[in-house]
Amino acid sequence: MFEVLRSKPKKRLVAAYANDDHTICAVNAAVKEGLIDAILVGDEARIAEVCKAENIDINSFKVIHETDDVKAATKACDIINAGEADILMKGLLPTDKYMRAILNKERGLCPPNVTLAHVAVIENPNYHKLLVVSDCAIIPLPDLKQKQTLLKYVTTTAKAIGIECPKVAMVTATEQMSAGIPACVDAAIIAKMAERGQIKGCMVEGPISLDLALDAETAAIKGMKNPVAGDADCLVFPNLESSNVFYKCCTKFDKSEVGAMLMGAKVPCVLSSRGDTAKTKLYSIALAAMLAK
Repeated sequence: MFEVLRSKPKKRLVAAYANDDHTICAVNAAVKEGLIDAILVGDEARIAEVCKAENIDINSFKVIHETDDVKAATKACDIINAGEADILMKGLLPTDKYMRAILNKERGLCPPNVTLAHVAVIENPNYHKLLVVSDCAIIPLPDLKQKQTLLKYVTTTAKAIGIECPKVAMVTATEQMSAGIPACVDAAIIAKMAERGQIKGCMVEGPISLDLALDAETAAIKGMKNPVAGDADCLVFPNLESSNVFYKCCTKFDKSEVGAMLMGAKVPCVLSSRGDTAKTKLYSIALAAMLAK
């Protein structure tokens, strides 16, 4: 991602309430790598304190002083709407406040009738390639239409990182077509739509269990022969709980590297946890920059 971004014009990032060391260090690293130019909205004294402690030149950024987290998020959205930045980033404020600023009808970043969703790219040391996953943070129980949107978001992201025809698994508890499990019904409908050419630019399999999507040996044992089984690029989960648990198992047990963002807004919005490392936030910045127009 870094090599691709260095070959393109720099994107401009604005970080909302950028008062913590992880956010400032990640933004500084992205600036030093030549990926972005940056604006930090937050407590100027606190930002200066972090920069001094981390040996960062505060003049690497434009700093806009705001001590209130909600007002900082609103100001960051104003900067996007004024055409002065291409990427929004969450700093040291809760996700609900960040989302409230994005969803604000007068000053936010959410077009009418759009579906916002979280997309993560996961580099798990136990899998042979990158995984694009949704939705780990926003939609509790996506319906059929929302799952089609999630499919669009994961394939768009996969193509942005160089996967020409992504293999998408519509994950369920079983690969069997069980009418009593709504997620199986939705997965089968979407897979059939892809088979008939109603969904283009990707290969879709569903319903399919997680082990079949990710493990070729399991697929061979169970006799599932299709291009997605054991080699999925993208995972669309049936609900937030399953996707969030998968995401956290990857990061906590497998020590996976992650980039994460919000899609559907006017611009890509970096959406990592306040507790995420500077490296995770750096990867998230790079991922958002890859998708920024």
